[in-house]
Amino acid sequence: MKNGPQVSNAAQLKVSRVGMKAFQMVGAYVKPTTRLVQAFGHAAMRARIVLDEVQLHRLLGNEDFPMELDLEKGYVIISLENDMILGLGFYGHGRLKSQIPRKEFRKTMIRAS
Repeated sequence: MKNGPQVSNAAQLKVSRVGMKAFQMVGAYVKPTTRLVQAFGHAAMRARIVLDEVQLHRLLGNEDFPMELDLEKGYVIISLENDMILGLGFYGHGRLKSQIPRKEFRKTMIRAS
């Protein structure tokens, strides 16, 4: 690709933004993006849930399930027991609901196996 036509064409483009979208407002909540959580979620000290294999399969089945946690209602970081960050969930009223796009589950499962 060195000095090819793609490089010449790309060199003429003007960059308007560089970076990664970090947050968005969803209703009354600030929701971190999946990319942000996957990149920096390992450093989270609060609002992080570690799932075992059984819980992960329930989440993969798009089920919400009961979990009694000492957390306020809102977005939480979901990780596996091996510290692999999966993405986000929404915790409220004693239940956890996945907010991870289905395509992300497939990518994560391929990397984990």
